[in-house]
Amino acid sequence: FVKFANIEEDTPSYHRRYDFFVSRFSAMCHSCDHDPEIQTEIRIAGIRGIQGVVRKTVNDELRATIWEPQHMDKIVPSLLFNMQKIEDIDSRTGPPSSPTGGEKEENPALLAENCFRELLGRATYGNMNNAVRPVFAHLDHHRLWDPNEFAVSCFKIIMYSIQAQYSHHVIQEILGHLDVRKRDSPRVRAGIIQVLLEAVAIAAKGSIGPTVLEVFNTLLKHLRISVDFELGDRRSSAGSATFSTSSKESDERIVQNAIIQTIGFFGSNLPDYQRSEIMMFIMGKVPVLGTTSQSLDTSHLGDLGTRRIQIMLLRSLLMVTSGYKATTITNALPPPFLDPLLSPSLMEDSELRQLVLEILHNLIDRHDNRAKLRGIRIIPDVSDLKIKRDKISRQDVSFMKKHGQQLYRHIYLGCKEEDNVQKNFELLFTSLALTTIELANEEVVIDLIRLAIALQDIAIINEDNLPMFNRCGVMALVAAYLNFLSQMIAVPAFCQHVSKVIETRSLEASYFLPETIFKDKCNLPKSLEKHEKNLFFLTNKIAESLGGSGYSVERLSVPYVPQVTDEDRLSRRKSIVDTVSIQVDILPGNNTEDKIDNTEEITFEALKKAIDNNGLEEQEKEKRRLVIEKFQKAPFEEIAAQCETKANLLHDRLAQILELTIRPPPSPSGTMTITAGHAHYQSVPVYEMKFPDLCVY
Repeated sequence: FVKFANIEEDTPSYHRRYDFFVSRFSAMCHSCDHDPEIQTEIRIAGIRGIQGVVRKTVNDELRATIWEPQHMDKIVPSLLFNMQKIEDIDSRTGPPSSPTGGEKEENPALLAENCFRELLGRATYGNMNNAVRPVFAHLDHHRLWDPNEFAVSCFKIIMYSIQAQYSHHVIQEILGHLDVRKRDSPRVRAGIIQVLLEAVAIAAKGSIGPTVLEVFNTLLKHLRISVDFELGDRRSSAGSATFSTSSKESDERIVQNAIIQTIGFFGSNLPDYQRSEIMMFIMGKVPVLGTTSQSLDTSHLGDLGTRRIQIMLLRSLLMVTSGYKATTITNALPPPFLDPLLSPSLMEDSELRQLVLEILHNLIDRHDNRAKLRGIRIIPDVSDLKIKRDKISRQDVSFMKKHGQQLYRHIYLGCKEEDNVQKNFELLFTSLALTTIELANEEVVIDLIRLAIALQDIAIINEDNLPMFNRCGVMALVAAYLNFLSQMIAVPAFCQHVSKVIETRSLEASYFLPETIFKDKCNLPKSLEKHEKNLFFLTNKIAESLGGSGYSVERLSVPYVPQVTDEDRLSRRKSIVDTVSIQVDILPGNNTEDKIDNTEEITFEALKKAIDNNGLEEQEKEKRRLVIEKFQKAPFEEIAAQCETKANLLHDRLAQILELTIRPPPSPSGTMTITAGHAHYQSVPVYEMKFPDLCVY
């Protein structure tokens, strides 16, 4: 038959069929004769027969019956059955090998492998799936997903043998099989995902096709399913044996780690334009409080499940962003990506905050300086680090004007968390340093100094009742950063002030320095109130030193206050006072006696009135959002000027309408008393309003 198969025919015979030969040769491949030599000979004869059928029929496009499922379901498992006998797995992982003629004749496994490669190499667009699907059936039937060494080697052979433009077909088939086996044991699912990783690793070098988002979408869906299974096992086995529970949980962690590794590897091999889309896609799946994005449904998982999903997705995002070099920071951190990344919902846990900061480092650090800044410390000479930097581009300056306050706010709030550990402070220091290197012009430098002084005030005033370790950690962070910043901008007077404070601390309060506070055994002070001013960085000294070098230091006298977002009012975390939404209503006769009971009877008219008011409420909500957005993104000077103008208009208008008599305040920051009278009222109520120096709300 082999000799017959090798004969080249000028005209194909359309009536000839090979069903009988396929069946007989496939049966010979599974020979189980008692004599090993005869068994081997029969199996070799069966494999050579299948090879002859393939060569005789596969090249004729008009007679493609060999690719029909009923034939492939016999041929492919027969070849795989013999390939399992190869002892050296590594021999099958690379491109096609060239064994000698003697090995081909004597070894059924090598002969089967070469026949399998030849079959796949001849597969075309229309019959690729028919050749791959029997592989899944064979691996399922023989339970070869756990352990999955043979499954991995099979798909390496497939990916290296097929034409590169058909790679996405194989990836789609693996994804489909993963969906089919989603209820199987964690180790089986992990085995399939590892096979997908190997296939993606080979396909990423060539054409991936239209399956990019499908790969990520399927993997993220299975990530949620795995977390669901893990928490379900934990709930169902509450009170039962702890061994089985921990075993199941650890198996699900294997699945989750395999998914994250696959996402990261796939994403890091994509071109930049596709990688930015994948970053947006993954970030859109992260559950963030108060958003209506297409995030993964975690409503039934509870707080613990939501946190697990957040950590898994951020770990995936961290791997995708690794090595990403955007030309401008706007491309790396567009608003639809930055806003959810810096969301307060992702600040409720120490590990989440660490992941967010590491993702920011990947995207901000465009000159690979992060490794030089690893670890929080007082750097004696920054020039020894050989920091690489370019001139700040116009796009980066524009980005900091629009979104700089978001970055400052995230760092500020991150320092106030009670569960911070040393790694959090190290990452916060790196964030400040990278912002200085990559994004800081003179205006940003002033903002960063204001932020550092505000962080110092957190530790000194301690309105949030932070533990003493956290307060000293913040002081050490400020010292390490101002030491770095002063050397980067190279203003001698500023460097001298910072060095003097650090030297004084090393003698009198070493727990304010990172080298001391982050040691295992560090003696903490009982309070910070009794410390002298020479241990602190002083705004007036810094302003004086920078003013002499041409910096515009007027804004240094304005304390830094973090901006407030809509999410702060929705968040479960302790919120900041929303200074933007404060309103002063002057209502005559606003006495406690005039207050009426707020409870009213619910009637049809009341409900109708409430429904009619919905449109007004939406308008008010949009108006508030625009006001808050303006205070977040508009330049400080513009806001100050506008508020001052409004204050003057308000003053004149009140005087006209209410016939006010105003007594001037004794000092610019004093209290102004306004007496308001009306011709129709006998009693004259008196209101006292405190006017800030700059703004009136």
